[in-house]
Amino acid sequence: MPVTVVRFNLVEPDATPASLAARYRAALEMSAYADEHGITTVQTEEHHGADNNWLPSPFAFAAAVFGGTQRVAVTVSAIIGPLHDPLRLAEEIAVLDLLSGGRLVTVAGIGYRPEEYALFDVDWKRRGKLQDELLETVLKAWTGEPFEYRGRTVRVTPRPYTDPHPLLLVGGSSKAAARRAARLGLPFFPSAHLPELEAYYKERLVEYGTAGWTMMPAAETPLLHVAEDPDRAWAQYGRHFLHEARTYASWQSGDIRSAVRSGATTVEELRAEGVYRIVTPEECVALAQANYVLHPLSGGMPVEEGWRSLRLFCEQVLPRLAA
Repeated sequence: MPVTVVRFNLVEPDATPASLAARYRAALEMSAYADEHGITTVQTEEHHGADNNWLPSPFAFAAAVFGGTQRVAVTVSAIIGPLHDPLRLAEEIAVLDLLSGGRLVTVAGIGYRPEEYALFDVDWKRRGKLQDELLETVLKAWTGEPFEYRGRTVRVTPRPYTDPHPLLLVGGSSKAAARRAARLGLPFFPSAHLPELEAYYKERLVEYGTAGWTMMPAAETPLLHVAEDPDRAWAQYGRHFLHEARTYASWQSGDIRSAVRSGATTVEELRAEGVYRIVTPEECVALAQANYVLHPLSGGMPVEEGWRSLRLFCEQVLPRLAA
């Protein structure tokens, strides 16, 4: 049975408070529906100050998802670590871990947008050191024991549900990220299919005498939308995928490696590229992916169309993947 993921970033260009509230409610209802039908994971993420209302508070969203579900995991991929207070982050994740019975997965990266650091008055040049401090601090905090933090003794409660601590991965596409993960004995989540970086990570595990593992994205992990008539869906809704693709591409410099990277400037180019795919239920099954990532509300997609895609996947694709 492949891993099945429903991704939400709640993007909606030109949203009103009312329309965005409706989108948030729909995402929660979709998460509950996905949980009932055996979807593995709801995935969300963190970005700040985006004109298109990209979700800035993934843990608040995760808490709401957990409140309406029983089994599905929520993966936050990724938080921008240096923008978080280490002690508060340890508390937030511990509480979510307790609320969900261990269903939270957190990927901690350092981001790639200096303007997000500027928004919170965090020094961009210190992001590596801040990330080191953050990861070291939360691991100590989750023991429930007193420890030294910035020259004083602190203790964080409550302890998380998961032993020895909630699932925390280090994300990134650099050797620095791989070294950081290996030094702390944390699993590594490359931001793209980077087998050479996985090899480097394994070498550093040996060097540091730690244990860990890699959650490697596949060479191709398309973002999927299921429709009975893909041609019609591309014609009507392709602009939503293009909006998200262009937004994401505008944030990434040349040295950023990402599993979701598009160079398309038109809907036609985007369709030919294959990063975003609209497929029939039969075509979706035939993809034979190890991971299926459904993106029902991509780029401000109308809620009703997002529901059509999710229902087709859960009712016509998922049972055949499990067969």
